[in-house]
Amino acid sequence: MTMAIPFAPSIIQEDFLSLKDYSTDEIMDLLNLAIELKKPENKYLPLLKGKVLGMIFEKSSTRTRVSFEAGMLQLGGNAMFLSSQDTQIGRGETIPDTARVLSGYLDGLMIRTFHQSVVQELADFSSIPVINGLTDDYHPCQVLADLMTILEHFGTLKGKKMAYIGDGNNMANSLMIGAAKVGMDISVASPAAYAPTAEMVALAKDIAQYTGSNIEITESPEQAVAGSDVIYTDVWASMGQEQETIERLQHFQGFQVNEELVKHANEDYIFMHCLPAHREEEVTTAILEGPNSVIFQEAENRLHAQKAVLVALMGDK
Repeated sequence: MTMAIPFAPSIIQEDFLSLKDYSTDEIMDLLNLAIELKKPENKYLPLLKGKVLGMIFEKSSTRTRVSFEAGMLQLGGNAMFLSSQDTQIGRGETIPDTARVLSGYLDGLMIRTFHQSVVQELADFSSIPVINGLTDDYHPCQVLADLMTILEHFGTLKGKKMAYIGDGNNMANSLMIGAAKVGMDISVASPAAYAPTAEMVALAKDIAQYTGSNIEITESPEQAVAGSDVIYTDVWASMGQEQETIERLQHFQGFQVNEELVKHANEDYIFMHCLPAHREEEVTTAILEGPNSVIFQEAENRLHAQKAVLVALMGDK
């Protein structure tokens, strides 16, 4: 029998596929729960005693695998690593069949894969909660940890400005949506050929209409960083894009976060990166290791934010 949650969030969602599916209040509930679970006295609360999380990986991982596995153990449960190459998924078993079989064994399922449609199909056919550990479209677990880090540092989210410099990828998409949901302003600076899609920008702007957030897309890193409280970047070539590395390096010249660029930000800005970082490419070591960098606090918060998601979805209500 699992413990009741002493500070239960009012989450009504069955899955965690994208922050667009969650209300502002639900996101803030998850962040507040994560902050509670981070307290030393709450680190080993057995809120998921006896529960088992399956973890399907079609993309390699450090932070996602270790944080989910450690999180489940700290909550009194277990996590099971499932490589797509070592299961029948790798031999062509359908997602609906896999979902229904695993639902009979597990209490929750996390997947890190390429296509968002795979995560959605898995959720459609599962009778247990499904968590998006990363797709090419979204990275909601990372952004929840990012928002937690900003909240810890500034004490508030609404009205703060984030500058995202780099590829209009899954991180840019999820940061735009997350910022819009909590009332943060965000300015995304990318080369024109690598900007976020019009569909993702429209989605974020639609959300922003209700929260007062401002979404800006620009090709100027200096414009994006001006007056920012948070500067964020990511690698220029993500997993699966390695063959584009040389071309991308050419396009992204001028988009490096360095000591000259950060002069345009507020003096007390924080620097963030979802890691792993390619030092001296998208960001200099001086910034990564500088006094404004919170990248390791941010990385640790993956554990706490994901524990909140696990408890909200898999814990006794």
